[in-house]
Amino acid sequence: MKDFQGKVAVITGAASGIGLALAERSAHEGMRVVMADKNETALAVAAARVRAYGADVLALRTDVSRADDVQVLADATWAHFGGVHCLFNNAGVGIVTPILGASLADWEWALGVNLWGVIHGVRAFVPRMHAQTGQCHIVNTASIAGLISAPGLGIYRTTKHAVVAFSEALRYELAVSAPHIQVLVLCPGMVQTDILSSAYRDDTNEAHARDDQEEQRLKHVMSDAMPAARVAELTFEAIGRGQFYILTHPERSGQIRARFEDILGKGHMGQDV
Repeated sequence: MKDFQGKVAVITGAASGIGLALAERSAHEGMRVVMADKNETALAVAAARVRAYGADVLALRTDVSRADDVQVLADATWAHFGGVHCLFNNAGVGIVTPILGASLADWEWALGVNLWGVIHGVRAFVPRMHAQTGQCHIVNTASIAGLISAPGLGIYRTTKHAVVAFSEALRYELAVSAPHIQVLVLCPGMVQTDILSSAYRDDTNEAHARDDQEEQRLKHVMSDAMPAARVAELTFEAIGRGQFYILTHPERSGQIRARFEDILGKGHMGQDV
């Protein structure tokens, strides 16, 4: 898809970070925009910001870890706009917790948003996209952490590796059953977002276990990270090219190569941030 004018974009996790940047880019391209986020207050502010571009915006509080919430989002989208052309399954949480220090609730929380959020999005939206005519795109936000394994961020890496594998499998299935739907997986490196502020699970106000030293290191690295707007720009360029893997940080390609050489017994895995 190269002409986005008048098309419909749905973005989860749209109140901040990459999600908000994708919403703003969608508006810049002349799209009608559906913005979903669990933080209703931040979502209202973000939606007003996107409307300032002149876009027709539907904003709906959505907890992507809940299938019913995502189904309500899909129903509202079709009722309001009558279709979807770009589905950005973007909502995610950061969890800086050692694997052995994590509770069952930590795992359920991270998997619920980062992986099940993508699964729920596909289940709620894609059957109706399947019936549409014209080209459509699904962009699932993973991470460079979904392609590289290294010490630290074990739970987060697990969820993002799963998103990559899910996207790869979905790509092949839809190539046969619905070739008008293209799947892409977004694997950014460090981006200027507030994902590390995800300190609490759901609405319980219960803090998950944290590796404070690792979190402080990541915050330092993130202060000099890529702006979210640049990630959105690269994502739309990739959609235009039909490029499956969206790697926003080419300097990390050596680490990806090192991982696969390690799998093949030819080397050692490179270190990630």
